[in-house]
Amino acid sequence: MENVKSLSLDGVKTMEEKKLVGFRGVGGDIADFQEEIPKASMELAKRKNEIKHLVEPVKLIGAFKASETSEDDDGYWSCFEVHDFEDIPEGMVTLTVPAQKYAVLNFTGRASEIYRVYDHLHLWIDENGHKRTPDKWTLEIYSKWSENEDIVDLCDPIL
Repeated sequence: MENVKSLSLDGVKTMEEKKLVGFRGVGGDIADFQEEIPKASMELAKRKNEIKHLVEPVKLIGAFKASETSEDDDGYWSCFEVHDFEDIPEGMVTLTVPAQKYAVLNFTGRASEIYRVYDHLHLWIDENGHKRTPDKWTLEIYSKWSENEDIVDLCDPIL
């Protein structure tokens, strides 16, 4: 995997409910999402001062379901976590992700390589006796995002 600087498994973590505010992208194939997600993330970063009650303004969160369960769940959400929903900025949406158990892998590298890194995480899940739940929300929690490098926790929902 070129451009993958580092992978480290963080194991299993349970995360509390997350209230998210940001942009939702719908439709297209992986190439479309690889182009649109960074654009949405940069636009969201420019407008984060419009979002009230931010939890951690340095952590951008991507959310999606690996298997679509309904039209309402289709797409990719680029968001920031908030304590409460209030006065949602124009053009933005809200999403509540219930508490969930995740297998977590930390990735440092280019965003365009992330989809390939999931194979490592899925293999670890299988080898450690867990079961993936693709109908639940997958989270990508970015502590750094730029054109050249991202630092992200890939959080795949498990039983």
